[in-house]
Amino acid sequence: MTAARTPRRAVAAADRTRQPTEVRRRLIVEAALPLIAERGYASVGVRDVAAAAGVSVGTVTYHFGSVQEILSEAMVLHIERYYAELSETAERADTGAEALRLLVDALFTEDTDRHWRMWFDYWNAGDQATDETFTRGQARRYEAWHQQIRGLAQRGVDDGEFTGDDLDGFTVRFAALADGLALQRLRQAPPLSTQDARRHLNRFIDTELARTP
Repeated sequence: MTAARTPRRAVAAADRTRQPTEVRRRLIVEAALPLIAERGYASVGVRDVAAAAGVSVGTVTYHFGSVQEILSEAMVLHIERYYAELSETAERADTGAEALRLLVDALFTEDTDRHWRMWFDYWNAGDQATDETFTRGQARRYEAWHQQIRGLAQRGVDDGEFTGDDLDGFTVRFAALADGLALQRLRQAPPLSTQDARRHLNRFIDTELARTP
């Protein structure tokens, strides 16, 4: 009498095909991004990511030490893409002043509300993070953003469009105002339109970086 065969476990397509480690990690990270956007950073678990990526939980835990590591890499990927697009937009400008205006326009659109939600989730996660790698990664994101703002302001000064003797201070205040307006925009308390958010930032630029006569 032939012994009954043990049914084989169904294996996801991504698990059936051997892939390089970096390819598999990228697959998992990419799958986590829409989950963060839909549910929020704190509401995504390992099983959620595994299901979205079409891999087993074991595959996820083999490649990543924690769900926070996955979500952190996903947010870094999202932020780098977002600010790369902002940089490309600014680089198309003929002058530093125009570049700053384009940056402001790109920061506040109906589509960027999704980015700001993810950004504040990531920001809040940093307050509770015990992983130094996570904290350092967050600090690098802020540093890169500040460098981008300052670079555009310096370009305007070099072009003779602006006068400013405290570009470091301008950078800090611009970034803080942008964050504050974004938070108000998301909470709508009080209501804030994208057009008004842009207007406030542009007025700040005009006040801080006086145009040359």
